Amino acid sequence: MSQALGALKDGRAPQGLDLLAVVLVADAPGRLPLGLLRRIRVLRSAVPVRRVPWIPAWRTGATPKVLPRQLDRLAELVGGARHGEGAVS
Repeated sequence: MSQALGALKDGRAPQGLDLLAVVLVADAPGRLPLGLLRRIRVLRSAVPVRRVPWIPAWRTGATPKVLPRQLDRLAELVGGARHGEGAVS
């Protein structure tokens, strides 16, 4: 992954490809281990990073009753909008 990010940062990405952000979705509730936080800092030095917290309903493929505000920011980033209760387009 670091080679691909380096290529994007150096302008060696395929024509027409724009990296808006790397989206990291938490795989468990709670704080991240220090090692992961360090890796995220490295990623942030190369590309924009957006984090999404742990959403228990996603683990089983269910729709959460309330979506975290971080998804609003992602929708704005990609020019989309959230539709309906608990749904993201």
